[in-house]
Amino acid sequence: MWNPERYDRQIKLQNFGIHAQEKLASARILVIGAGGLGCPVLQYLTAAGVGNIGITDDDLVSLSNLHRQVLYTSDDIGTLKTEAAFKRLGAMNPEVAFDIISTRITTKNAIRMISDYDLILDCSDNFPTRYLLDDACRLMKKPLIFGAVYQYEGQVAVFNVPDKQGRTTNYRHLFPEPPKPGEVPDCNDAGVLGVLPGMIGSIQAAEAIKLITGTGEPLINKLMTINMLDYQTAVFGIPYEDPVNADIPSTVEEFEKMNYEQHCGILQDGIKNISPPVFKEASKLPDTLVIDVREPDEHPKLKIPYVSIPLSQLKERFCQIHHRNIILVCQSGKRSLAGALILQELAGPDITISHLEGGIQNLNQEINE
Repeated sequence: MWNPERYDRQIKLQNFGIHAQEKLASARILVIGAGGLGCPVLQYLTAAGVGNIGITDDDLVSLSNLHRQVLYTSDDIGTLKTEAAFKRLGAMNPEVAFDIISTRITTKNAIRMISDYDLILDCSDNFPTRYLLDDACRLMKKPLIFGAVYQYEGQVAVFNVPDKQGRTTNYRHLFPEPPKPGEVPDCNDAGVLGVLPGMIGSIQAAEAIKLITGTGEPLINKLMTINMLDYQTAVFGIPYEDPVNADIPSTVEEFEKMNYEQHCGILQDGIKNISPPVFKEASKLPDTLVIDVREPDEHPKLKIPYVSIPLSQLKERFCQIHHRNIILVCQSGKRSLAGALILQELAGPDITISHLEGGIQNLNQEINE
């Protein structure tokens, strides 16, 4: 049973009261991503008294996270974000139950993962996950609250919720086709001011509370944008016309066969994926160079020979690479894929480019420090 005193200030709100608090206490919300957007979402939903919160992330806390992911501290570096988040959030509000899911959402687990929740929040930071999650939520008819940031600008929208005319929209109505690789750099390359994901994540949390309690007017079928440099905001209606795209799955079976990295143009011909079990042996092959594209201060470090070339410097330092086999690695596999695309444009046909699937965090402990 929840303690009314903890939520006294929001219970006193006009048109909120005990009834709305009871709805929050019985709600089940899944948060995809415990990074820049996920941290404020998790903190405010926990403080608000949402009864059950699922936290999904397979990444580790790194030093470069801390300026925007304020749920974590320096002592958490190198630990799973889900575990660090659970420790802090559980202390914040012991009345909330948490489901810790320390794995990446995929076509094989997405349907099962989201089926137990009333509402899904997309706090991810890459296009394959956004399209995967959008398709899964559309097929399962799950409300989805989308958030994204880019440098000084942010976006929030609510999908898969009928408006007064019974119409619904989803992420593909807004962005029918994924951008080409490199068209929209992530924060590892383009940067982001730490307070911006805090602002957008807080709006996502507010939209979740509004949907669960029936308070106010959520951004149903609408996209809100905000520029924090001048606080210019706008709210746009999302078109209802279904996009014409043969790659959109219409059944769960079609969804489970989708390759969203390929759908978003990340996996290209000529780029090989190396699984963690074979990485150690592959790194020993003749004329092979392992390149860590993370920032130099990120952990864990590799115990096998490698060179450190941050992703942002990869193109300008390509002239220093003289090996026929190149294996790129990073924390979770996202930056190594981006690096592989960069090298694919620069390298000749005789050079084999590979990347470590799932990143360093999925390697066996014997390889890592």
